[in-house]
Amino acid sequence: MEARRRVFFSVALLLLFISMEFNSILAQGNGNGNGNNNGNGNGNNNSGNGNGNGNSNGNGNGNNGNKQKRPPTDAASTNYIVLSPMPNTGQERAFCQARGKCHYRTLTCPAECHQRKPKKNKKQKGCFVDCSSKCEVTCKWRRPKCNGYGALCYDPRFVGGDGVMFYFHGAKGRDFAIVSDENLHINGHFIGTRPQGRTRDFTWVQALSIMFDSHTLVLAAKKVSKWDDNADALIVKWNDESINIPTDGEAEWRANNREREVVIERTDDINTVRVTVLGLVEMDIRVTPITAEENRVHNYQLPSDDAFAHLETQFRFFNLSDLVEGILGKTYRPGYVSPVKRGVPMPMMGGEDKYQTKSLHSPACKVCRFRRPSEVVAII
Repeated sequence: MEARRRVFFSVALLLLFISMEFNSILAQGNGNGNGNNNGNGNGNNNSGNGNGNGNSNGNGNGNNGNKQKRPPTDAASTNYIVLSPMPNTGQERAFCQARGKCHYRTLTCPAECHQRKPKKNKKQKGCFVDCSSKCEVTCKWRRPKCNGYGALCYDPRFVGGDGVMFYFHGAKGRDFAIVSDENLHINGHFIGTRPQGRTRDFTWVQALSIMFDSHTLVLAAKKVSKWDDNADALIVKWNDESINIPTDGEAEWRANNREREVVIERTDDINTVRVTVLGLVEMDIRVTPITAEENRVHNYQLPSDDAFAHLETQFRFFNLSDLVEGILGKTYRPGYVSPVKRGVPMPMMGGEDKYQTKSLHSPACKVCRFRRPSEVVAII
């Protein structure tokens, strides 16, 4: 009897050990972690991917306590390989490599917008391939939407990540942090004028400086006395060196480095581009002047020798942290509530003192969060 008990006890221990090993293997393969209550989180492990439940605060990571970020090249929406077009219709196709339900699926552009980069951008929409969980292709204009999320247009009018519109006037000749996060910083250089009798400047954003890793990308509008619709007024600089964006072929410029890929592509013959910094931000940018009609309607009283060429921009961000800062950046925080007054023609956002930087290329302000890699000196 005693011998049977010992055998039974040994078998039970063996079964318990096998069960524990099996569960451990499953956990490593799926990346599932469970918290205390019903929060949501990401179950990313070294060995796999999955979803986990967080803690009682509602946010957590199912990765055994080791918070890990996706690599910068893992931008799901654009993670695809371009295939040869359909032979009869010319519709472009993309083979999705993103994780999730779109993994290894082939998406075909609609007949209405059969190309990702149409040559006649003003008259034709482009095919937008989205290999994320949406897993779809849509027809979109490839230019900034000044009423869309992440817009920065006019004198300057923002539309935040929360969808709330507001104005931020700043001051002419000054620079302000538009976005400041752990791995991305964007400054805007303001130009403007102050007619006699006014207490503040009329301002517009003339240049953007995008800082990430050890690099600085600048896009700016040239100062022109008379606007010419047939002249390119866009300036682009990469790490303080001027670059030219081709106008033929793919009409794009690329920088591939160990950190991430940067692509600048023309979305019109002149003055309009799409900028992609993989894993961080995508921007549609257009150079435009203040027209005579705008000058008259708003009573800007602009001098006759300056068209006040400026940028209209729409941002799309990826992987922002919960503590992101900046005039526009903070509107993407979880639970953000805009302090601007609703229901008025020009809801104003303050904070000039918090967001002003020393120069267009400086990531330093009172609340800025971006820091260059320790071994690289920032361009000042």
